[in-house]
Amino acid sequence: MRPSSGLPRCGRHCPRSGGRSMRCSSIPPSTASLSTSWMRMRSAVTMSLGRCASPAPCWQSTPEVGGSGVSPALHPAVSPHPMPMVPTGPIGYSGWVSLNEVDPDEEVQGEIHLRVELLEGGQRLRCTVLEARDLAKKDRNGASDPFVCVSYNGKTQESTVVKKSCYPRWNEAFEFELPNPPAEKLCVEVWDWDLVSKNDFLGKVVVSVQGLQAAGHQEGWFRLQPDTTKPREDRRRGSLGSLQLQVRLRDETVLPSHCYQPLVQLLCQEVKAGHQAGGVHLVTLLDETTTAECRQDVAINLVKLFLGQGLVKEFLDLLFELELAKPCEPNTLFRSNSLASKSMESFLKVTGMQYLHAVLGPTISRVFEEKKYVELDPSKVEIKDVGCSGLHRVQTESEVMEQGRQLLQSYLGELLDAISKSAPTCPPVIRAAFRQLFQRVGERFPQHQHTQFVAVTSFLCLRFFSPAIMTPKLFHLRETHADARTSRTLLLLAKAVQMVGNMEPAAGRAKEEWLAPLQPALQHGASQMRAFITRLVGTEEEEGGEEQPCAPRSNVVKEGLLFVHKTRGKGPLLASASKKLHFCLTSEALSFSKSPGAERCGSIALANIRAAEKVEEKSFGSCHVMQVVYVDEAGQQETAYLQCKCVNELNQWLSALRKVCGNNPQLLRSYHPGVFRGDKWSCCHQKDRTGPGCGRTRHSITLQDWTDPLQPDVEAQRLFQHLHGLQQPLREKCRQLMEPGDPQNGEAPPLTPALRRLLDALQDLERCHRRLPPAQPPLQELPEPQT
Repeated sequence: MRPSSGLPRCGRHCPRSGGRSMRCSSIPPSTASLSTSWMRMRSAVTMSLGRCASPAPCWQSTPEVGGSGVSPALHPAVSPHPMPMVPTGPIGYSGWVSLNEVDPDEEVQGEIHLRVELLEGGQRLRCTVLEARDLAKKDRNGASDPFVCVSYNGKTQESTVVKKSCYPRWNEAFEFELPNPPAEKLCVEVWDWDLVSKNDFLGKVVVSVQGLQAAGHQEGWFRLQPDTTKPREDRRRGSLGSLQLQVRLRDETVLPSHCYQPLVQLLCQEVKAGHQAGGVHLVTLLDETTTAECRQDVAINLVKLFLGQGLVKEFLDLLFELELAKPCEPNTLFRSNSLASKSMESFLKVTGMQYLHAVLGPTISRVFEEKKYVELDPSKVEIKDVGCSGLHRVQTESEVMEQGRQLLQSYLGELLDAISKSAPTCPPVIRAAFRQLFQRVGERFPQHQHTQFVAVTSFLCLRFFSPAIMTPKLFHLRETHADARTSRTLLLLAKAVQMVGNMEPAAGRAKEEWLAPLQPALQHGASQMRAFITRLVGTEEEEGGEEQPCAPRSNVVKEGLLFVHKTRGKGPLLASASKKLHFCLTSEALSFSKSPGAERCGSIALANIRAAEKVEEKSFGSCHVMQVVYVDEAGQQETAYLQCKCVNELNQWLSALRKVCGNNPQLLRSYHPGVFRGDKWSCCHQKDRTGPGCGRTRHSITLQDWTDPLQPDVEAQRLFQHLHGLQQPLREKCRQLMEPGDPQNGEAPPLTPALRRLLDALQDLERCHRRLPPAQPPLQELPEPQT
């Protein structure tokens, strides 16, 4: 879920710093309070965020919310309101906030595309309402009947009603005479038309006419805002409980790529050099000085950075070697939250999500669909939740537990069978990482061969499979969280997988004796897991030898299943017999196959793609359809219509396609938002199928929080921010780990050459940031169009 307002992110090139702007700093001097509408259960949390005290010209401001598992993005308000300030410090807000009842007029979402301009020398005002997207669904049919009311100087004009659509297109213009002096505000309100009951409010945009006179005209997408003019009743304020939140505002200035090269090259050289006896490695210093709160972020940044450099295999091997060089016991190996453990965990999440879905997906779907009652703990068995057996006889407690054991054993057996057969389909880079880990642990503990298998399962089962089973929504296995009954089943299944991963089921049964009936299945599962790991780390299936770089498909930008709509035309997509295909977008082509990992059926070169746009909802009865306009091998222009499962996935695909095709020289300037059916286009009723489009194409990124899976500059910037605050702790830790200096002269041991080069690189980056010009305030109060 996402809140309804906050700071913008654009993907544009920033002329002031020369780098890519992850978020623009051109924020209006006043913004509205942020009402976090991601709590939809008739209550809301209201809190306010303002502008940071020291903004940079091009920066990324990322609110990090703790305690709720949500990371909302913020967007600017349109109408000016008194702006509260963000508390200073590393944490912007931390504390308890009251839950308040939500006013229906404040539950708004979506954006509207407007063009506002002055005509006849500034004597008339024209507001053109083009379209809207992602509007709130107010009707029982899962959509709305939106129309627009444009008000200025006491006069109101209304648009036509678009039936059953959350992505309406109006393309209507409204004109008003400007009085002398002109009125200040132009108000555009969106409503849901109802035949019987009163119309539902969908949001509004307030535009300053004074700012328009300075700019002349304005066009763009504007975030719909709630109606805050009505007086609110505070009778129930705080009576619905409280929620503890922790919000941190992080500013990031992304410099040009060449500024980060000294830091990136130094880290790569250290990884390539490996661990040398008697020396102090930079990775060791980083591990010793990074706090537990930051270790997860540092690990994911390092993993993504080295994935982009093709050195993730060497980086993980270095971490394994450094971790095993410490005093450790075989039974507690890699169980702590060290940098090695967090990096391996992050590595699996970045490179193995497709593999995870293929292995766990069928079993998780079965658990959700069956919704069976599974319980083995006698203290938690509830007979009333099970129902009756034959002849309306209530089942006994032993019968309920036996039924639960059979179901859980069935789920576990199906899941372990899928894991056992998945060794050949596991990504090569993951297999290589586990192979290195298996060998390193075997060299460190030659007398404990069992430890090699436990080291692999400690990551694969305890940190990857089990968390995904317990919370499948967080791993994108399901779109919604499970109910109470399904959650309990998933918890028991995850616990069973953990016990199998420990390779000693009897030890786990000692803590929970009620798992004893599952013991035979756990013993068999441990044998299956041992055989699976043997195949997983085996070298007989390794291809390419040592010369082939062991890197994942790092150029994969986006992949997933999409539904193909069959239309008139030619091309490999339309010739495919399957309607649902697995698409993979790389830096070279958009390819597709029948299923993940299957042989590729065909592809479209990125150089041949001319546009990627949304399709009108009425064309296919869905608002999640996009069109990819491309040129086939014969030079004929074709269009592929692909349906996504939700609006977020649609925006991700559009953003990814537009980003990788942004430099194509022959991009289209217009397109048809409809489909050519019969003898005309459904959008403009033109009868020429190859004629120019009726809508303007948008080659900019549509998703406001879209980032590439691997962005070296962003990862290097985040590492710089982390290391910049650790310069003194790094010096102190380095001197502690090295040989002491001369105590008589009071000399401290010198720093290592690698640490000196690191400090020099950090100082150079700091100077680059200081040379940036200060941010300029906006010239007018109009909000910037969102791209």
